Amino acid sequence: MTGRFERGILIAAGGLVSGLSALAVINPPRAEIGVPKAVLEFPEVAFDTASGPVLPAGLVRIKAAGTHAESLVGADVGVLDRGHRAVNLHTADALWKTFQRMGYDLDAVKTGDTEVPRLFLASLPADLAKVRESKQRKAIFFKTVLPLILQVNEEVSTDRRRLWELNIRLKKGERLAAVDRLWLIVLAERYRVKRGDVAGLMSRVDIVPPSLALAQAAEESGWGTSRFSRQGNAIFGQWTFSGAEGLVPLQREAGKTHRVRVFKSLLHSVRAYYRNLNSHRAYRGFRKLRADMRRNGALIEGRRLVDTLTSYSERGGKYVKTLRSIMVVNKLNHLDRARLSGERFSVKRPLI
Repeated sequence: MTGRFERGILIAAGGLVSGLSALAVINPPRAEIGVPKAVLEFPEVAFDTASGPVLPAGLVRIKAAGTHAESLVGADVGVLDRGHRAVNLHTADALWKTFQRMGYDLDAVKTGDTEVPRLFLASLPADLAKVRESKQRKAIFFKTVLPLILQVNEEVSTDRRRLWELNIRLKKGERLAAVDRLWLIVLAERYRVKRGDVAGLMSRVDIVPPSLALAQAAEESGWGTSRFSRQGNAIFGQWTFSGAEGLVPLQREAGKTHRVRVFKSLLHSVRAYYRNLNSHRAYRGFRKLRADMRRNGALIEGRRLVDTLTSYSERGGKYVKTLRSIMVVNKLNHLDRARLSGERFSVKRPLI
């Protein structure tokens, strides 16, 4: 009786997933193409003022109150002072000063002396291009994007651990619960593998080294100053062929129909970039080499994977050479061991 009930649930859920997928193809949702404001995304928060502030300049300690969240704190910004008043971080200068007050130092992160704060900027400052000093402009960009990359790495790692555990149970001949079987079905849809191909999922559900992701974000977004990054949070230059979901490149060749996809936040852009590398057939070489590194117990390093991304740009080998130069000049390889600080939480990302 229980088996029939579970089969019924799976059939119904499968039909629902297929129906929603078909509906999305016929009538895709419209994306927001307006210019987003620069705000910080935090977990749902509780303000712990009893023990005093832990951030300089009177900022309150912020801790996770739940395991899932995707909420904005404040009206246009995401840091509150001790009086719970919004602190404006919309400009590059204000953001830079806030990073300094917090002691957010990339050099210390690279040496392993400190971790990366869980601060998630929804969009980059609109005036980032006006920062005259190149070193400061790059630092603002890296400090903004790095926490997002590490957050998505945590999300993917959580899925990978669950997938690994389920794979072991399947190899032992155990029958999985209905909720686990449904989770595998949805995961297969997301990563574009056949249902039941757990080995295929294991090669795709994996992290992207921060050094590589940061180098690509810098190159594709013009260090956060391009029109696509400013107006659409598109820091990885991903294309779309849906007219309602993208910005038209100003120098698009005649007869071309692609647009640059827009996102409602930087975090959504990072997640889409991960899904692209982990599912598109053009990056099979990337996934194969990463899987080999896993099997050999090696650190997943961007400098070893960068040569597999010649298909990411029409520039091919020249594009890879540029990425490698960005990684070397900015010593990004040291960030492949970077970790987010404090309590781990999951920014909400519905699986179904």
